[in-house]
Amino acid sequence: MGNRFIEKLRGFADFSESDVRALNSVTAHPKTYGARQDLIREGDPPGPVLVVLDGWAFRYKVLPSGTRQIMAFLMPGDACDLHIGMLAEMDHSIQTATKASVVKISRTAMDEMMASHPRIATAMYISQLVDEGTLRAWIVSLGRRSSIERVAHLILELFLRAVRIGLSDGTSMELPLPQAILADALGMSPVHINRIFQDLRRSGAIELSRGVLRITNPDVLTHVSGFDANYLHKRLR
Repeated sequence: MGNRFIEKLRGFADFSESDVRALNSVTAHPKTYGARQDLIREGDPPGPVLVVLDGWAFRYKVLPSGTRQIMAFLMPGDACDLHIGMLAEMDHSIQTATKASVVKISRTAMDEMMASHPRIATAMYISQLVDEGTLRAWIVSLGRRSSIERVAHLILELFLRAVRIGLSDGTSMELPLPQAILADALGMSPVHINRIFQDLRRSGAIELSRGVLRITNPDVLTHVSGFDANYLHKRLR
C-alpha cells in the first residue's frame, strides 16, 4: 500500500485528484525514528501535526511515582494533535513503539490545506472524532472491564484497525508491542498480561508467536470482552 494516511482519510470523504496531490505534498518528506524515541514531550510547546506513515507509536503520561499510563496507540495512517496548537503546552508525550516513519506537518501548511480542501478538513475532523471515541472506550475498559475483558477488547480493537488499513489479512497481524507496553496501556503488570495471554491461548481464541497475532476464534474474544466496534465507526463507503 502507498500512503496509509491518504488511504485512511479516503474512508471518511471522497477525494478529488487535487485533494490527493495536496496530501501527498504535505507528507512527502517523512523522517525515520528508532523505537522508544519521544516525538514530543509533556510540557513542550505544541509543534506540528504528527502523521505516522509506518510503524507504531503511543501517547503516554508519566506519574510522579515513575509509573506510565499509555492512552492511545498510533498505527500507520494515524495523525495526532490537530488542534493542540491552540494550547500553551503539551499535556502528554508521544513516543515510538517501533521503528517508525513520521512526517511533521507545520501548522501553517495544515491550516492552508484544510482551508483550501474542505473534503480533507471533513475527513480530518471525522478521524479525530473516531480517536475521541476510542479514548472513551479505553476509559470504560480501565474503569469497568475485568483484566481478561480488557485484554480481549484491546486485541479486537487493534485487529480491526489493522484490517481497515491493510495491515492484516483478516486472520493474523503483526503485533510488535512488548508486554510491558501492553501492560502500561491496560493498567496491569507484564506478569498479569502474560497470564491472560496464556488463558486466551488455552481457550482457543488466539495464537501469538514471535510478534504475530492470529485470531483463531473471534467469537470467544467477542463474548469475553463484549466488544462492539461502533466506536471505531465504519467507513462511509
